[in-house]
Amino acid sequence: MRTRGVLLSAAALWALALSFSARALPAVGRSPQPPADPPAAAQPAPTNADCLVCHEDDSAERADGRPVVVKPATFEHSIHSPLDCVDCHTDPAAAELPHPEKLKKADCVTCHSDAADIFKISAHATAREAGSVEAASCTDCHGTHDIRPKSDPDSMTHHLNIAATCARCHGNAEIIARGNLPRDMTRAFADSIHGTVLEKSGLMVAPTCTSCHGAHDIRSPGDPQSRVGMGNVASTCGSCHEGIARQFEGGVHAAVLKTGSRTAPACQTCHTAHSISRSESHGWQLSVINQCGTCHAERMSTFRDTFHGQVSSLGARGAAGCADCHGAHEILPASDPMSPIAPANLVKTCGQCHENANENFVKFDPHADKHDRARNPALYYTSKFMFLLLFGVFGAFGLHTVLWFGKEVRVKHERARRPGTKS
Repeated sequence: MRTRGVLLSAAALWALALSFSARALPAVGRSPQPPADPPAAAQPAPTNADCLVCHEDDSAERADGRPVVVKPATFEHSIHSPLDCVDCHTDPAAAELPHPEKLKKADCVTCHSDAADIFKISAHATAREAGSVEAASCTDCHGTHDIRPKSDPDSMTHHLNIAATCARCHGNAEIIARGNLPRDMTRAFADSIHGTVLEKSGLMVAPTCTSCHGAHDIRSPGDPQSRVGMGNVASTCGSCHEGIARQFEGGVHAAVLKTGSRTAPACQTCHTAHSISRSESHGWQLSVINQCGTCHAERMSTFRDTFHGQVSSLGARGAAGCADCHGAHEILPASDPMSPIAPANLVKTCGQCHENANENFVKFDPHADKHDRARNPALYYTSKFMFLLLFGVFGAFGLHTVLWFGKEVRVKHERARRPGTKS
């Protein structure tokens, strides 16, 4: 039994050795396979120097004639100078030079996703989606290879340069016509108090286009979310004119705006949107009276009948206007004790111009209406009496003149019939 176990073990070891030997030998009729070639090294992407071999040339242009020149000195001063060309222009990264004529446009969203998401809701993006080629894109405002940070005085988006950047489209008559844009507002802004101190005085605190309209999230004025919409314009102006915004917030106009009404006046209703003038100028103070009349037509007509209104119509600023009595921004009803036209405050209000004003003096009605019998019965009947008197006087004299003229005609005809009578 022991001998038999030894033989079986030896046979098993021999069979195992033969199996390993068979695997090690090459297959019959086959030649040994050579080792696989190492993977080819990836072709390096073009460097900026490779791109500039063509694009530095002043004659570089597309097939349609548009230039594609990139000046190294310009790009070196841009905010993107640390990047490679293929970081933005991804097509040539895997293509042999020279690359194909048509390439994908550089996509700013790759790095600036936050700004791109905001831009999607803007009026510019909406217009582009509708097929407008005139609506601004990233490069129209920021540039292409010359993009600089907005803190750089040479940047297109620097605070002092934004008005000129916007004017490239909104001040271009051809683009305005093709894009069906509102009329040119850039000239009005340039002549306004905001534009004057911005351009001539260089005040960084003066508002520019983006201060009111926003930068990437510009919306149309009719959009409820627009910064210059009727419901939001007061807070937009209040970002600079905080004290005035607080006054306006407590007035009757702001209260009506809060109800969602679009007929109540906001800042631009009286001051206009772009051609804003100094409120101290006499010309503006006289013109704003007419602005009040656009809503308060009846009150304006009665004001024009008074001494104050007639003198103002002649161009004199010495007489009181609407704001002198009612206030400018915090306009309150006469029933409010804080209103300058509240009965208890009238002596003080009129006393700003009339030093001797007293209780009897303030009984004067600055909006007397000769057609309103309930409000002014004495004036109503006096007006009727004056009308009848004038009608009677001029009617009597008119009738007398007509009759006298008829008599003169008859007398001349009678004299002409008499023989020997000279006419």
